Amino acid sequence: QVHLVESGGRLVQAGGSLRLSCAQSGRVSSNYAMGWFRQPPGKEREFVAAISWSGANTYYADSVKGRFTISRDNAKNTAYLQMNSLKPEDTAVYYCAASFFLSRDYQNYAYWGQGTQVTVSS
Repeated sequence: QVHLVESGGRLVQAGGSLRLSCAQSGRVSSNYAMGWFRQPPGKEREFVAAISWSGANTYYADSVKGRFTISRDNAKNTAYLQMNSLKPEDTAVYYCAASFFLSRDYQNYAYWGQGTQVTVSS
């Protein structure tokens, strides 16, 4: 079993930055692709970014491309989401997830964290 714990979410003003972390424990493996998803209030869960197990390949949603950066440190069993130029529409619960392969589809992710709230004020 893989256990994922997100941290770093908080209230921030528009234009500000945040870095989310996702710590992996349990059946730790660097062979999982890691993804970040978010669920805005009253909306469906949506893909944000994903990174391959090696870190060589990344995917981004168009809405965050150029503002968010996904990365990972396999030595620390941690994935990150650096979020810059935040907008009120980025307000959501952010989830990290682990998959056996790189994907934008949440259905391909087997393990999920509990989520961390990011609120961007205008």
